[in-house]
Amino acid sequence: MRIVYMGTPEIAAVCLERIIKDGHEIAAVYTKIDTPKNRGMKLTASPVKELAAAHGLPVIQPLSFRDDGVAAELERLAPDLICVVAYGKILPQRVLDIPKYGCINIHASLLPKLRGAGPIQWSILNGETETGVTAMYLSAGMDEGDMIDRTVVPIEDTDTTATLTEKLAEAGAALLSRTVSAIENGTARRTPQDPAEATYAPMLTKDMAPIDWSRTPREISCHVRGMIPWPVATMELGGKLCKVFAVRSTDKTTDKPDGSPVAITKKGLEIACGGGHVMLVEEIQAQGGKRMRCADYLRGHPITMD
Repeated sequence: MRIVYMGTPEIAAVCLERIIKDGHEIAAVYTKIDTPKNRGMKLTASPVKELAAAHGLPVIQPLSFRDDGVAAELERLAPDLICVVAYGKILPQRVLDIPKYGCINIHASLLPKLRGAGPIQWSILNGETETGVTAMYLSAGMDEGDMIDRTVVPIEDTDTTATLTEKLAEAGAALLSRTVSAIENGTARRTPQDPAEATYAPMLTKDMAPIDWSRTPREISCHVRGMIPWPVATMELGGKLCKVFAVRSTDKTTDKPDGSPVAITKKGLEIACGGGHVMLVEEIQAQGGKRMRCADYLRGHPITMD
C-alpha cells in the first residue's frame, strides 16, 4: 500500500512508526511547520517530522492545502491511501478525492462522542470511565465521516491527559495497522455516525485553568488531571498563583466555605470543596518556582489559616 501520512504530535509519531514497521510504502510525510518553543523561541520540529527524518522519509510542511501547488504536489505523489492522525489541518474535498482508497483518520475518542481538537482532555474533564480510538473515513465535516473500526480504552482514576495519551497512542497504532490491512484486503466496514449522539471537545484555554472549589472532589480531580500537561490547573496560595499537579479526595468533612484552607498536614494542604468535602492538594508549582510537594512548599512559604 502506497501511503501519504499526515500528523504532528507524539501520538501521531507512534502511529507512523507502526505503519513503517508494517512495511507499507510511505510516499511522503506531511506535518505542521516548525514552531518556536521555550525561552529561546528556537524553531522545533514536530515529533512526526523527527521520526520521518530518522527513517529517511520525505517531509512536506505546507501552510495550506488551498494552494493549488500544494494540492498538485500531493496528486503527483499518487497515494493509494492518506492516513491522518492529529495533523491539525483541515483537508479540503480536493485533497480527500486524491487517493484511490480515500483518506482515513485515527481519532482519539469513541465517535460520535467528543468530536474536535481536545477529545483526550475532555474525556477526563467530563469524568468518563472509558474512551478509545476510532478509525474513520475523512469527510468534509469535522470528525463526521463513516466509522471503520474502534478500540475501547479504560480511563483510570490516576490518568492524566499525558498518561492517557500514551495509552491511546499505542491503541491507535494497532488500530491504524489493522485498518490499513482491512482496506488493502477489501474487508473494511463503513458505519455512518449518528449525529444525534455527537458531542464536542474544543481546544482547552488558559482561562479554564482556575480550580472551582465549589465542585465535588471527583470533579476537581478530573479537572486537575485533564489539564496535565497543558494548561495545568491553578489555585491561589498565599497571594501567589500556583499550578496544581496532584490532588486527592479525603474522607473528612468541614463547614468552612468552599476554597478555604482546612489544615496543613505532612501530606499537603487540605481545602474545603463542594458538599462540605475536603480535598488534599499534594503537588504544586509556584510562579517562578519548581514543581514540588505542597507540604514542602508550605514549610518555606507559610500561609494564614482562618
